[in-house]
Order: sequence, then C-alpha cells, then structure tokens
Amino acid sequence: MRLAYPWFLLLLLLLPLWLKMFARKLEARKIGLRFSTVGHLRKIPPAPAIRFRNAPIFLRTAAAVLLIIALARPQTGHGYRFISRYGIDIVLALDISTSMNITDVKPSRLDAAKNAIKNFISHRSNDRIGLVLFAGTSFTRCPLTLDYNVLSAFIEPVKSGMIEDGTAIGMAIANGVNRLKDSKAKSKILILLTDGVNNRGLIDPRSAIDLAVSQKIKVYTIGLGKPGTFYMNVPDPLFGSRKVPVRSEIDEALLQEIAKKTGARYFAARDEKELGEIYEEIDKLEKTEVKSRIFYEYTEEFGYLAGLALILLLAEWLASAYFIRRLPE
Repeated sequence: MRLAYPWFLLLLLLLPLWLKMFARKLEARKIGLRFSTVGHLRKIPPAPAIRFRNAPIFLRTAAAVLLIIALARPQTGHGYRFISRYGIDIVLALDISTSMNITDVKPSRLDAAKNAIKNFISHRSNDRIGLVLFAGTSFTRCPLTLDYNVLSAFIEPVKSGMIEDGTAIGMAIANGVNRLKDSKAKSKILILLTDGVNNRGLIDPRSAIDLAVSQKIKVYTIGLGKPGTFYMNVPDPLFGSRKVPVRSEIDEALLQEIAKKTGARYFAARDEKELGEIYEEIDKLEKTEVKSRIFYEYTEEFGYLAGLALILLLAEWLASAYFIRRLPE
C-alpha cells in the first residue's frame, strides 16, 4: 500500500488545536441553575444523553481523520516482475563412444555423465542450453532451448552405439560452435566431456579451437575416468555377451590446451562425486546476470475512507439533532 499525496497527512497536526478550541467553546457554553438543595438530584441516574454528550465531537474528529487520510489517496498495489535476460547460451558436448560404458565410474561413465548433466541443468535458469553428442562423428541431439524438461527428456535415452564409434573431439567442438555462433547471448560456453583421445573426424581439434576463439566461445573440458585397460561387456552374434579388454586413454594435454586457449578451464573427474563437483564449479563460474523490474497496478482505496467519514458525520448530525439536546445559548 502507498499514499499518492502523503503531504495531506500534515493536516492531522491541526487536530489537537481544533480540539482545544472546541473544548474552550464548550466551557464558555456552560449554564448554571440555582437550586435550594441538590441532594435529591444527585440520586437521579444521569440520562443516556448525558453519558454520550461528547459523542458528537468524537464522531466529528474521527470523520476528519478519515477525510484527511482519504485526501492522501491510499492505494493498494499488485506487483508484476518483468525479467530482462542477460543470460548464457550453453552447449553440452557429451562423448557417447563405446568406452563410456566402462564402469570405473559408477554406475558407468556415460550414466554418471548423464546424471551430472541433468543435475547441472536443474540449477540453471534463464539460460538456453543445447546438447551435442559425439563419438566417431557428431550430431545435435537438442538445439538451444529454455525448456529444461524437454532437454532432460532428450538426455535420458542417450546411449553408446547411436552413431559410429570413435572419438571426434574436433567435430564435437565445431558442432557446438555452429550451434552458438549466431547467439546474441552475453556469454557463450561449450562444456565438452570425453574419456578418450581424438582419433576420428574431418576437423582437427586445433582448427576447431580457432573456430571457438573467433566466435568468443569458452570451451570447458572434462576428462572422465582413469587411464588403463578395462574389461567391458560387448554383444557377440555367436556367443552372446562377452567381456573384452578395452584400453582407455585421455588426452589431457589436448583438453588443457582447448580450455586455456578459449579462456576456460580443464577438469579431471575420476569418479561420480568429482564429476558432480565439476559441474557445480562450472555452474558457479558461469552464472547468469539477470536484471528484473517490478511494476505495480494500484487500486484507489480513498472511496472507502470517504464513505465511512460521511457515515460518521451523519451519525454526529443525528446524535446532535435527536438524542443529545443542548440548552439555547
């Protein structure tokens, strides 16, 4: 609530002076009658009109207070928030090569990455986020969107084998840059997660770095898992599922170079907890700047006060005219 003309409340300072003048006027009106004795008169209970003889002045004063407040125009408002977005456009590049099924990171590297990404998305607001998948090549799974529910739905069924196997880091960066190049966002970032070494693709990673730098896109890189040889279940048309050894290597030097040249950071994740902490750290580093304005629609409330004041003045007139009689002056 607010007052449109609060300076009218200064009139309330005149009320004590007005009451004092009214009291002097009442004192001057006192009329006395001579009696031989008043003993019997004192035993007579006072009439109701005597008890409420000062009611008119109280009613008139209350009406004056209400009218002064009404002149100040009290208003109640309902606020509406309008958000001006100065957000970040983010592309998540996720490796879905066969090695992402290794279980050194529980429940598997790919499942841990999907869980961390969904948690990261849940903490963002006002940012457009897209998803790029890559293995031997790269494709856009979800374009930039503000609908995080749709994005999470696209992430859930992601699995290895959706595209040919391999690790095309250069292709992933180039695809992400292509998604972001026309963005008008204040900040553009690509978060690339992989567990391997670039071994496929038509675009060299260093050429892709130059593309990102030219578009002022920061590329955060995450190396997931531990290097070494691991056994992994693979389907076999003759013997069914069988375990085969898989060599896992992470080209940390390349990932560090990508991050450094684009003004970002490289992170190494050895387990699911570390991976979650990395996405939380990136979330803190790349926060959206949101400016908001609040507008109010005001409703005038002076009519209620003015109406109540008129009722009090009417009550004061009725009381003076019919219930509380005065001797003539």
